[in-house]
Order: sequence, then structure tokens, then C-alpha cells
Amino acid sequence: MTGKKLFNAAIGGVALAALTLGAAQAQTTFTTTAFYDQNHPLSHYGYVEWGEILTELSDGALQPEFFAGTVLLAPRAALQGIRDGVVQIAHHAAVFTPSELPVANAVQELGFNFSDPIVGIFAVADFSINNATQQAEWEESGVVYLGAYNTPAYIIFCRESVRNLEEIQGKRIRTAGSTVSRWVESVGGVPVNVPSSEMYTGLERGTLDCASNAPNDLIDRSLYEVADHTTLVPTGMYWAGPHWGANPEFWADLSAQERRWVMEATARSMARMNIGYIAASENALEEAAGRGHAVHEPEADMMASIEEFRAQALTNVYETAETTFGLTNGAEVIDDFIATVAKWEELLADVDRTDEDALTAIALREIYDKLDPETYGVY
Repeated sequence: MTGKKLFNAAIGGVALAALTLGAAQAQTTFTTTAFYDQNHPLSHYGYVEWGEILTELSDGALQPEFFAGTVLLAPRAALQGIRDGVVQIAHHAAVFTPSELPVANAVQELGFNFSDPIVGIFAVADFSINNATQQAEWEESGVVYLGAYNTPAYIIFCRESVRNLEEIQGKRIRTAGSTVSRWVESVGGVPVNVPSSEMYTGLERGTLDCASNAPNDLIDRSLYEVADHTTLVPTGMYWAGPHWGANPEFWADLSAQERRWVMEATARSMARMNIGYIAASENALEEAAGRGHAVHEPEADMMASIEEFRAQALTNVYETAETTFGLTNGAEVIDDFIATVAKWEELLADVDRTDEDALTAIALREIYDKLDPETYGVY
């Protein structure tokens, strides 16, 4: 048993307990973590408020304790931490463990080609829960996949102006994932694969010239202090790995009703998280500009390189899935993911993207209501 079970039983006879407390109720406390700081949207909405939603849904029966940042686990160690029971539920970015999560990383190769994070978060959760090849990978890796994250399109923050292909030459750019790294190399830059938690110090010390990440980090991680320029060049969205990955023993130890509460909280939190994430990104660009930070549109040659690379990525993704990530059914997996994205584009075509209740209802109907809490993830 990895979750710590605390039983609040009334002292005294059964009759007295019934009169004072009603039926005794088990309370499950457990540990959660994400390597982002407390105010980052993936922490704030995805864990702090998720925990509040879960506690309310369960009437206090489930009590998650959240640790932000790297207090418990380094970014690259989260998968092992979930598997070993260091934490019971955690975020893990699969780009840090490509050899352990080849399916998740093969699908992430398409991150450069999609630009709608609201569609993305639900499509990724749907695929990750229902695709048999992906599910087998979660089980083999020792994690129960519960829900997705999806960033807004990454842009680049730089110490000096980088608006075109001439200015990007030789620049050391923090990237996440192989696709954007290949684009950086193709235009003459130098990709540097370090966790996002190291962007600030890298830019401050000059070991990085630029960093690629979501716009909210200008304010949430104070990058405007160490990077004077932002270029709105879209370098892809990120979603690889579970935002909520559970330790299998802990998950199996929960009751079916407790698992259902977790699913309901996760459906709502995915909606709330991306609404908040998009708003935070838009607000951060405005706030940074108001503080004198220079925000640039990419010039024509840089955007042309993006469009060309997207076309190549769609052509090459099938081969990459099989040769780089070793998938024997790479085409089948990639086609299923693309079809799932198309499904969610249709489902959300007429939905208000800021309506949390509407998005939650669709997530429940299309994903979580179709799962049996008695059996899902119980390995």
C-alpha cells in the first residue's frame, strides 16, 4: 500500500459514533508533485486547484498533498519516482525519457504541426487512454495514465534580437524534444536540451542565447529579467507524458468510487488548466511589453522555414516512429493520433473555448464516462 490510509473512527460505542460522526469514513492522504513552481499554470490549475476539486468531490475522503518544483524529484526522475512510489501521482514530461516512453515521444514528433492547445489536451488524453499501444507502454513503464497537459505554442526568448535566419545563426537555444531541435539545427542554431527549470540561469549566465517555451514563462519564471527579446515564432506544442500519472499500487488500492472522483477532477482540471494557461500566456506578453521587453514578429524567411519544416515533419513522422523510436506499428499509432485530433477538432468546433463547464462535460462524455473505474489502470 503506497497511499497512507488514515481512518477517522469515533471513540466509543457504535451507537455514539453513529450519532456523532455517522458512518466512519476512510480518509486517504497521498503525495503529488510537478517540477513547475507553485504559480505556473500546470502546477496551479493542474495540481493546487485539482486537489481542491478532488477534496470537494470526495467530501474530504481524498486529500492530496502537493509539492511544487524539484523538492521531491528532478524533472528527469519523475517517471521513476511514480514507479517507485516516491510520490503517488505526478507530472512527467516524456521528452526527458525517450528510451522508456518511445510511443509517447513518437507522437510528440507531431507537436510542430498542431497549434490549438484546447483541442490538443483532450485529443492527447483520449489517445493516451484508449490507444492499445500507448496503454501497453504506460503499464510496462509502471504508471497509470490519468490525464493530459498541452502547452500553448512555444516561442523563443533571447538575450538579443533573433527575428530572422541571419540572426539565429550559431545561437544556443534551449529546446525540448527532437523535432524542434532538428528545426533549430536546420536554420543554423544550436539546440541545447535542458529542463525548463534551467532556462533562467542559462540565459542569465550566457550559456544559452535563447530559450524556447510557452509565453507565460516571461512572467511566471521571470524570463523577461534575463532575456530582452521575444520572437513569436511558433516552435510547437508539448504534451508528451502524463500530467497526472499514478503509481499502480496506489491506484489499485483506491476504491472504484475514489478512482471515479479522480477522473472527474481530472476532466475539469484539464479544461480549467488550458483556459488559464492560454490566458496567462497572453497576459504575460502584454505585461512584459509594458515593462520594456521587446516582442517581435518573426520575419518572412523564418516563418517560411517553419512551414517547410512542418511539411517535412508530416512526411517523416512515420519513418521516425519506426526507425528512431522502434515502433513496429508506427504508421498505425501515428494515424490513430492524427484521427483523434481530427475527432476533437470536430467535437469542439462550436464550443466556447473559455467555457469550463462545457469543456468538462465533453471530456466526461467522450473519455472518462466510457472508463470502468473498477478496472481501468488496475494492472
